[in-house]
Parts: sequence; structure tokens; C-alpha cells
Amino acid sequence: MAEQSSNSIYDFTVKDISGNDVSLNDYSGKVLLIVNVASQCGLTQTNYKELNVLYEKYKNQGFEILAFPCNQFAGQEPGNNEEIQEVVCTRFKAEFPIFDKVEVNGKNAVPLYKFLKEKKGGIFGDGIKWNFTKFLVNKEGKVVDRYAPTTSPLKIEKDIEKLLQS
Repeated sequence: MAEQSSNSIYDFTVKDISGNDVSLNDYSGKVLLIVNVASQCGLTQTNYKELNVLYEKYKNQGFEILAFPCNQFAGQEPGNNEEIQEVVCTRFKAEFPIFDKVEVNGKNAVPLYKFLKEKKGGIFGDGIKWNFTKFLVNKEGKVVDRYAPTTSPLKIEKDIEKLLQS
């Protein structure tokens, strides 16, 4: 299994929201924040607002946010990819990359999320607890931290700055 022998997220290929393959190696040398997102969650408004602030501030300094829509938590991302893209880009004005809707837990969890959870388990074991769990990845593709859904993206800013300067 690829995810077991992987040392970096650059070993993975994922689908973008349009269904195209994207090698995460394309993000080599960048600091990444990988987030499972949902359009109808109580955390949606603040998370998108703050993620947009971080993205705008750091995107030209080698920072990227990778958003993975997920409907595994109370059905809060029910739309298809086209509907999700419309909501995310229109209502939430997100400019960072949005990927294919995925499962982050269970036997159908995508390999990237299996890897992320293996590298940084949460308080409740390996499972993703809710929408907007965030993984911070350094320029070498190593998972350096994991943040709870309730952690404000702006509270992660100092950690992002530190990695951008390293």
C-alpha cells in the first residue's frame, strides 16, 4: 500500500474539483494547510473567512491551502462537485484550490487522508472528528501539526510564518 511506504505528501496524486489528477508534488517547496471542508457546517463561515485571510496574506510567500470537501459529518457537504465549487467560490470567495469530494474516515478514506492521520493522530485516535480538521505540512512535504476543527485558522498563523521562514 502506497500510503504505508510514503514519507511525504508529495507521493500522492489527488483529483481536483473538476476530476483532473493533481500530483501533490506540484506543491513541493510550499507550506501547506490541508483542510476537510463543508459548506453547511456551523464552523463554515468563520473558517472560510479566516482561511481566505491567511491565503491572501501568504499565497505569494509559498503558502497554499488545499481544501477537500467531505460529506461524512452530519451530511454537511451534500452537493456534487459543481455545486460545491459554486458555493465555495461565490458565497465564500475562496481562491485556494478545492479538490474532489472525499471520504476522510473509514474503509473508503482516500490514501492522502490515511497518510495524514497516520502521521498525526488526533485526540480521539486516528479518525477525523469533524469538518475543518487542519493539517500543517512543511516545505519538504512532512506533516508537522494537526489542529482541531474548532481551532481558528488565524491561531495557526504563527506556525505558518515559522515554516515559511525555515
